[in-house]
Amino acid sequence: MSLDVSPALLEQAERGEVDEEAFVDCVRTSLPFAWEMIDSLVARLRADGGAFADNQTPPPDEQARGQLLRALASDAIRGALERHFGVRLAFQNCHRVAVFPLDPAADERLARFTSVRAQLLNQSPVLRDC
Repeated sequence: MSLDVSPALLEQAERGEVDEEAFVDCVRTSLPFAWEMIDSLVARLRADGGAFADNQTPPPDEQARGQLLRALASDAIRGALERHFGVRLAFQNCHRVAVFPLDPAADERLARFTSVRAQLLNQSPVLRDC
């Protein structure tokens, strides 16, 4: 299961109305490693003011790796995180998460980061099983 959904949040979903902040809080508590990773990258992006901020350190264990995969593979979770933090997320392999500002000036850098070329260049035998 991806998320630990409270009965109250499940009731909201069953009624058809879901408070996005409640959903984001569910993501934060269910996927703490992924949340902290993204939160720290957003803080670094804002502090450094660069074109993007990324992580290149593999997760410490399979549980953490699974959290990143669940957070970034789900369109709903990923979209909610992007809206909450006000960034665009990009993902390569099993751990290379990057955050980009919403500024259109970052579009070219985001396109390069998510290109087929960048994906191929980011390969490593160490990451084959991730």
